[in-house]
Amino acid sequence: MFKKIIALDKYLFSIINQKYTNSFFDTLMPIAREPMVWIPFYLFLLIWSLFNFGKKGLFWIIGLGITAGLTDLLSSRIIKPLVHRNRPCNDIELADTIRVLVNHCGQNGSFTSSHAANHFGMAMFLFITLHKLMGSTAYILFLWAGLISYAQVYVGVHFPFDILGGAILGCIIGSLTGKFFINKFGMLNA
Repeated sequence: MFKKIIALDKYLFSIINQKYTNSFFDTLMPIAREPMVWIPFYLFLLIWSLFNFGKKGLFWIIGLGITAGLTDLLSSRIIKPLVHRNRPCNDIELADTIRVLVNHCGQNGSFTSSHAANHFGMAMFLFITLHKLMGSTAYILFLWAGLISYAQVYVGVHFPFDILGGAILGCIIGSLTGKFFINKFGMLNA
């Protein structure tokens, strides 16, 4: 059963990384996964929350930071060393066929994707604490996390199930921290 899951994961990876590709995504996906690209968004959240919610906004930013810290800690420091799965860009079986579109292939394991865990964790925290303020547009937060996560597969540094595992981990942590924030401080609303 486990071998079938791994085979399916590698098959899905090959479809995303090698079959459904184009020059536009070859340019976009390496950029989309870079943390530095998203700094303006994070700065906007910081300024917006402090300007609109003061001290409560500061605690909200701290909650978002705790969410990212917990997802990264669990993914990078606990789950990856326990599972010890090679990344696709380090997988000898895929060496002849893989397209690696970034200069760095991490050595710290593939499952779970920390990018997916961190961004889905933050998306869930933001969704839970902002959905009354944002309405149905709050779902775009998951599109944001999904784009960053999909890019990880597209550029060749993660398998799809690494993304799925990271997304699940992130949503669980983000849900817990978001609910904790609401219980302690209430919803952010206009």
